[in-house]
Amino acid sequence: MRHLLSTQDLSLANTIRILDTAEEMAAVGEREVKKLPALRGRTVVNLFFEDSTRTRISFEAAAKRLSADVINFSAKGSSVSKGESLKDTAQTLEAMSADAVVIRHWASGAPAQLATSGWIDAAVINAGDGTHEHPTQALLDAFTMRRHLARLNGTDSTGSNLSGLRVAIAGDVLHSRVARSNVWLLQTLGAEVTLVAPPTLLPVGVEHWPCAVSYDLDSVLESGVDAIMVLRVQAERMNASFFPSTREYSRRWGLDDARLARLDTLGMKDTIIMHPGPMNRGLEISSAAADSSRSTVLAQVRNGVSVRMAVLYLLLSGDLRDPVARLQSPSISVDNLPNTRADETGVNAR
Repeated sequence: MRHLLSTQDLSLANTIRILDTAEEMAAVGEREVKKLPALRGRTVVNLFFEDSTRTRISFEAAAKRLSADVINFSAKGSSVSKGESLKDTAQTLEAMSADAVVIRHWASGAPAQLATSGWIDAAVINAGDGTHEHPTQALLDAFTMRRHLARLNGTDSTGSNLSGLRVAIAGDVLHSRVARSNVWLLQTLGAEVTLVAPPTLLPVGVEHWPCAVSYDLDSVLESGVDAIMVLRVQAERMNASFFPSTREYSRRWGLDDARLARLDTLGMKDTIIMHPGPMNRGLEISSAAADSSRSTVLAQVRNGVSVRMAVLYLLLSGDLRDPVARLQSPSISVDNLPNTRADETGVNAR
């Protein structure tokens, strides 16, 4: 596997390999020196045509912890604002000998075009393209769920899937690349997914997705869930009215204080609350829910660095197999890689 463009491209074996490698990378984050020499001498370009905080910083931290050289590119203030095309930008990066390009773009399909056009010879990682996909977000969400499930069962998460886990994804599914990537990845891992949204915020053809669909959040909660993933209402992508009012949306589809308390009443003491961020507090999620002991929001951010370290390492080392060659390959052991001080690599470890 040369690129990571969609969760639909990931086999179960490759998905578990990424998650298991992320567990090893997470151990690096517990060290005093959070650094590995695995990608020393490699160059990773963060190519962001849309605003981002968590994803961009997470990829930058991941690459630096692997000792890669990082170039951050923002469309604002660059030649893109003067009309430069994606092709010309890509060929500029090719001239700089980039080894990996992490791209976020407003247009669905832009990462795939970059990967298949022949403009560059670098590995391409989709960091979110329009309303299409966001595969590393889905991977870090699955990583978070898998760790939670392992803690509940008192088992090691390594090598495990999410078979039988009940996940509700509630909110603006129509505009959510996170929802699309999660549905396919969670299905691959064996989880049972239910989408919950008003009919106006569900995409055409959703009935063909490998999940259930509901318009009633309360009935889904009453049926029992192990994880609730709340999606942000993406007002910036809306050019029409998709629901009567913000108050009505929050009342019917938001995870408010009443629904948070209802989880306890229903005996779902181990149900976790997830959100990919950024959050609209008071709209799709209340502050009490976002800050509760059930919330994994900050854990997701932390886990994102480990997962993205794993993706960068496996893609650039060639350790992810294509579908025709999905064989078990030896796991890396970060314990066998020496600690590397920041001043030895010339790259900031933080």
